[in-house]
Amino acid sequence: MTTKSLLKQETAAAPSQEDVARISETLGRMRLLIGRRIIGRTAIANIAPGLEISHLDVLDVMRRIEGEVTVGAIAEAMRIDPSRGSRLVADLVARGILRRDASQADGRRSLVVRTEFGDSLLAEIRAVKRSLLARVLEDWPEDELSAFSLHFEKFVSRFEALYVTAEKAQEPQLSDAS
Repeated sequence: MTTKSLLKQETAAAPSQEDVARISETLGRMRLLIGRRIIGRTAIANIAPGLEISHLDVLDVMRRIEGEVTVGAIAEAMRIDPSRGSRLVADLVARGILRRDASQADGRRSLVVRTEFGDSLLAEIRAVKRSLLARVLEDWPEDELSAFSLHFEKFVSRFEALYVTAEKAQEPQLSDAS
């Protein structure tokens, strides 16, 4: 199944070409900003100049992982090689931002946990990011902002779902005949 066919499956009413073009152009502009990681770089410059953007990514995905957080789960959520995930976690452990704990379910497994310093650092970084977003959105009427936040969440969630589905469709399938 292709991404194109996945897109067609979920379409109730086809959006206008004008709307799609405007969104596409706007996403292109946003991609340039996101590609430069403006929000993350601003947070790092203000809070933790020694960190890298990928360190922020680790802290962010740890918030979203359900269940035990392991290096493997972090790497999978970030869509990076496990060895890269391991190096990032090791660096954050060395900086006192994360620590490794034994799993209560399986003592052989190593869990990754934020330290108290890591929690406070994450809270400060979030505050800087939210402050920047608040400045961008400060003159929006409340009803428009509320609608945008709901629609933007829906939009991004659909992209994530399409990506995951397309990614799984490309994975080699194990046959029952083996």
